[in-house]
Amino acid sequence: MAIKVLCIGDVVGSPGRRVLTEGLGRVVKEHDVDCVVVNAENAANGSGLTPDIHDKIVRAGAHLLTMGDHVYRRREIFPILETNEFIVRPANLPHGAPGREFAIYTLPSGQRVAAFCLLGRMFMNVLAECPYRAADRVLKAIPDDVKMIIVDMHAEATSEKIALGWHLDGRVSIVFGTHTHIPTADERVLPKGTAYITDLGMTGPYDSVLGRRKDRVLGSLISGVPSKFDVATDDARMCGILAEVEPATGFARSIERVCYRKATNDS
Repeated sequence: MAIKVLCIGDVVGSPGRRVLTEGLGRVVKEHDVDCVVVNAENAANGSGLTPDIHDKIVRAGAHLLTMGDHVYRRREIFPILETNEFIVRPANLPHGAPGREFAIYTLPSGQRVAAFCLLGRMFMNVLAECPYRAADRVLKAIPDDVKMIIVDMHAEATSEKIALGWHLDGRVSIVFGTHTHIPTADERVLPKGTAYITDLGMTGPYDSVLGRRKDRVLGSLISGVPSKFDVATDDARMCGILAEVEPATGFARSIERVCYRKATNDS
């Protein structure tokens, strides 16, 4: 029987947390999901993660959490990164950076799912090592009996994301992109068995510019005057993908986009 993995895109601020809390359980129940992976790096007011918000995301139903370029935005999360076994920082950050490079979640059946994340280097302005070599290194460190492996490529450039998909095709179960907050329509199972999508989209307010208030972003772009890009509030959606993975081989059978949006008449 295939394992169903739900991967949720960047949770942005309180609107993202609310729609995640409201919708995740419903989607899990509707699709009989076995494992949930959530990118949480924008969950605290649009930038970073706090221990309290980490706990809320876990209570909402997340099994594995990935991060990104804002992983160290809030120092209070450092103890969680160092001690919690189900959250990962980007594996291609410099050696000695706080946090673990991969995490493993054990399903009730005893089957195990591993996850790790990587940073792109194009247009990111973050000190990061080669993501392709880092991926090779992490795969060697994951126990051989863990066949189901999920990779979050947190990058600005679509070219880096699809390149990683090809680099890891047949070696991991799922490669998904995050960071750009726009869901892409290129979901597919690559020839050697890896499910791939360039970006999951965000879990947050879509009446916005990438989760930020339209008036603030437009005002700054038009006038050239810097402005605080506050998190927007309206049209919150939870976006991601659902993939079926064969546990014996780790190969993906299918991938489909998922978008939960609260109905206007939903009480």
